[in-house]
Amino acid sequence: MLSVGDIRALKGKRQLVELNVASAEQAAAAEAAGIDMIVSGNRANRAACRAAAPDTHFCFGLVYGHHATADEARRAAFEAMEAGADSIYCAMNFDIVEAMAKDAIPVVGHVGLIPQKARWTGFRAVGKTAEEALRVLDDVRRYEAAGAFAVEMEVVPEPVAGAISAATPLTVISMGSGAGCDVQYLFAVDVLGETLGKLPRHARAYRDFAAEHARLQAARIAAFSEFRDDVRTGAFPAPTETVGMAPTEWRAFQTALDQRKAGV
Repeated sequence: MLSVGDIRALKGKRQLVELNVASAEQAAAAEAAGIDMIVSGNRANRAACRAAAPDTHFCFGLVYGHHATADEARRAAFEAMEAGADSIYCAMNFDIVEAMAKDAIPVVGHVGLIPQKARWTGFRAVGKTAEEALRVLDDVRRYEAAGAFAVEMEVVPEPVAGAISAATPLTVISMGSGAGCDVQYLFAVDVLGETLGKLPRHARAYRDFAAEHARLQAARIAAFSEFRDDVRTGAFPAPTETVGMAPTEWRAFQTALDQRKAGV
């Protein structure tokens, strides 16, 4: 498993691969495939994901808005690390990141397009002008000062992302920001072709699980319909699907039942 120190030491040496996983099955598949890092913000399946991928760096994401103060975020981060997380993703303000980092919590920040804050920017690339690119750089510097060890950079122009990555000691995780960053990051649902609606421009589907799920759902409906019909026609259950009884025991039971009905 890569530690935070290992991840930092690999900056500039080789690119790492990261997946956002939605289930323990995906986490197990990621580990079997040799994925370097996995991410999940689902508290309900956190333990299952950790157990499914015990030898893969596990970054747990704090859900934006669920922790209103630094103390709440810090408490949630400690709980996640006690449950097996190796690092914590946090898209909240720099003061919250700094509070966690002061307690030696390894934090991953977020710059560029931040979906949780897209009410201000809209869902678009960030950093396409020099002025905006400098603001992305400024945010990275603020994460450096706050004590983060890494930052997700989402949908920033490739030359800008590469230049900033080269200029910061932080591990830069690219979500649609090009090959000049230190880590390439996608959602497992996109890689598997499970995404509902349009696939994001920065993503790539390697399989068509949506079609497979549709096929399986059609098969489920057909199986349930056949079961219903068999019950209604008397075809289910068949003798092979029930438990029999020795004739002598059956006759004895019938006699006793008739006596009870008669009040004997």
